[in-house]
Amino acid sequence: MVYFAWVRERIGKGGEEVDLPAGVVTVGDLLTHLKTLGEEYEIALEHDRVIRVALDQEHAEHGDSIAGVREIGIFPPMTGG
Repeated sequence: MVYFAWVRERIGKGGEEVDLPAGVVTVGDLLTHLKTLGEEYEIALEHDRVIRVALDQEHAEHGDSIAGVREIGIFPPMTGG
């Protein structure tokens, strides 16, 4: 798992390996699970609908499967132009 921008700042680390329970199969499941890991995760991911996720460096939707993925990036909405 790799965290970017203010998600990284709020969680307090740039990345980590996370063992996921069997029921965590989609991006949405992952975000819900991460919020249970501590207050810092809950704060960073409290507005999970705006959190963006990349699976193996490809943007993903919250309903996408995480099966077989080697790298998951979690970041806030992108701004700018």
